[in-house]
Amino acid sequence: MALTERINMPKVEEFQQDLISWFEAEQRDLPWRKDNDPYKVWVSEIMLQQTRVETVIPYFQRFLEKFPTIESFAEADEESILKIWEGLGYYSRVRNLHSAIKEVVANYGGKVPDQKEEILKLKGVGPYTAGAVLSIAYGIPEPAVDGNVMRVLSRILLITEDIAAPASRKTFEACARALMFEPNPSYFNQALMELGALVCTPTSPACLLCPVQKHCSAFEKGVQDQLPVKTRKKNTRHDELVAIVLQNEKGEFLIRKRPGKGLLANLWEFPNIETRPILEPYETLQDFLMTKYSVDAEVTPESFTMVHHVFTHLRWTISAFSGKVVNGRLEEDERIRFVTEEEMGELAFPVSHQKIWQAYKSHVKYERENER
Repeated sequence: MALTERINMPKVEEFQQDLISWFEAEQRDLPWRKDNDPYKVWVSEIMLQQTRVETVIPYFQRFLEKFPTIESFAEADEESILKIWEGLGYYSRVRNLHSAIKEVVANYGGKVPDQKEEILKLKGVGPYTAGAVLSIAYGIPEPAVDGNVMRVLSRILLITEDIAAPASRKTFEACARALMFEPNPSYFNQALMELGALVCTPTSPACLLCPVQKHCSAFEKGVQDQLPVKTRKKNTRHDELVAIVLQNEKGEFLIRKRPGKGLLANLWEFPNIETRPILEPYETLQDFLMTKYSVDAEVTPESFTMVHHVFTHLRWTISAFSGKVVNGRLEEDERIRFVTEEEMGELAFPVSHQKIWQAYKSHVKYERENER
């Protein structure tokens, strides 16, 4: 059965006109819309994955200040790219982007490929990113289907397939292709994304303000709040951790680098370990420091902050303590060392440990003021 027979397709030309006209009048003034440079479009699309627009804007601006050209980013070392990405999360995105950019410089003369088959070969580039870069930067009528777009299309076309199922993507891509405004695929794809971000939101969609309301089958049937269909996420694991901001006699702080693969790979953090039921939290840290690093430490009995951080399928609760080295000499290497506060500022830390550091500085300031 043909797609148009299975799906409640609107009057395509009217739909396109209503959507594009709205986007031309209402689109947000975003820094990556200043020009259609493929490098900038690519960077912005990677940053926007699983991250809010408001959060991305300052990161995008800082990123381009540090790496204004595709060549400058290709030549960067991993420590500097992790630092500029610090706080955005999902660090595999920037690692994959870096690998892909280096390949573009090495194999394509610094020009981002404008062929779908070529751009999809690059590390970290899937159908959505490829469609976004090809349509926005090169004006090629290729769909760019992300969660926002699937939500919009599921409502307009009354698609009841589970958007969490990988097989459903083909349906949504086929629908986007059937609706594509080929004279301006850039505006068409961006308009669908913008509609999902501003009007056709996950909860309480603003249907009365929607520029394509008359084309929406879900609104007509009053089922917009029931779409899209999406299976529930897996249960989230909860880990309870204790961490320490530990100083040596020079006033330097102990930090360690996470493993090169897995969660938050190669980011720096304060030493931490899961809590042990048979010990008090500060005793767990003392035992850990002695066993792991042969360092005898005096740890404060009370934590100075508790940090909560949620990943996709994992939740951390971290109780942070402060302490000082009493005895023992740490054998430093490239993954564990004492650093000054200034040196720490040059390294990339996950958000949870940035929060620990900020809380520690506030705690120290408060204690000093109370000593006066």
